[in-house]
Order: sequence, then C-alpha cells, then structure tokens
Amino acid sequence: MSSKRPHLLRLAVLASGRGSNLQAIIDAIEAKQVDATVVAVISNKKDAVALERARKHSLKDIFVDPKPFAGQPDGREAYDRAILDMLQQHDVELVLLAGYMKIVTTVLVNAYAGRMMNIHPSLLPSFPGLDAQKKAIEWGCKLGGCTVHFVTEGVDEGPIIIQAAVPIFDGDTPENLSARILEQEHKIYPRAVQLYAEGRLRVEGRRVRVTGATTESIAAIISP
Repeated sequence: MSSKRPHLLRLAVLASGRGSNLQAIIDAIEAKQVDATVVAVISNKKDAVALERARKHSLKDIFVDPKPFAGQPDGREAYDRAILDMLQQHDVELVLLAGYMKIVTTVLVNAYAGRMMNIHPSLLPSFPGLDAQKKAIEWGCKLGGCTVHFVTEGVDEGPIIIQAAVPIFDGDTPENLSARILEQEHKIYPRAVQLYAEGRLRVEGRRVRVTGATTESIAAIISP
C-alpha cells in the first residue's frame, strides 16, 4: 500500500472518561506527527471530560445516551447502530476506543473490521479486561505495559499492532504502575494511528505486519 494518502485520515474517538489518550492523539495531530483529523468525539457519558477536551479544540462532541436503548431486547446492538450512524454521517475511516467503557457489539466490529483500534494497559494476551495493572502486580510480573490492537468480537483479543513495556518494581501499587504505563500509552497510540495513516499495517491472521519496520536497533528489555 502507498504511504501517501489523498487526504488526512478521518478519525472518530469513542471515550467514556477523562480522555487522556484522546488528548495525546490531538496533541500529536497538532504537532504534525500524525496525518489525521479527529472528525468526532463520541461518548456514552454526558459529563465525560473527553467531550470537554473535544470542545476545547473545536472538535465535534457527541453524546449518545444509552438509557433509551436499555429496555430494548437488542439494546446493545441498537445502541451501536446509533453510534454507527454517527460514524457514517461523519465519513469516519478509523475508529479509536480510548477509555470507552462499553463492550462494542458485532454491529460496530463488522462495520469497522480492521478499522477500529483499542489500547489496553497490559502486555496482551496477558490480563485482558478490567484491573490489568492490579493483576500484573498480584502475579508477580517483572514487566507490565500497554498494547494497541485491532478490535474483534473477543474482549482485548484482536491482532496486536504495537506494545510498550515498563518495569514493575517491588512496592508498586496499581495506581503508580498505571501512571507509568499511561505515559507509554500516550506515545504508542499516536504511533499506531500514524502507521495506519501511512498504509503500513497488514493483518495476517493474528499477526500484524508493519511494512518498512527494521530490527537494527533491537535491545533486550530486562527487569530487574
């Protein structure tokens, strides 16, 4: 695939909370490090800080209230159809989940297969789901980290795009380990988006190939 795009990659970010990874994406775009534009920030929480961040940067902020869908037999799917309608209205090419506290259904997964990313605070496939940092400490891991992956039906099971590792120290708490990991999340998520924008990602089964990647400067990560 060519690294040249005829236009900036059109992103939508789904977020439920403070939106620090959204901010990292915005900052990277404004610094001309990512060839993309955020055309919509969508949340299931009306008071999400992520929506405030969107407004601060004059980005389209959208709240989609999940309450009207709660009583429907296919409530989760119906909600995702409403989200999909928003994405299609804004001609979104790549969807980013950033602290989005809802499990997306096949409605979105199928519509954006290979075009939806998520970031998770562990070195997947270890510790998918909630409390990943706490689990890593409890298991006595020497390394923790974060993973950007394509979204599939299984929770945190999609093909891995990029990872970053951080040491886990004696006496670490989930809170300070989370903070250490979050610093790396802010680095690798924009990097994954730029690789996509450059057309350098190719999914082969469970493996994501990065065209043009080299191994010339590989060094071991050892902890302790």
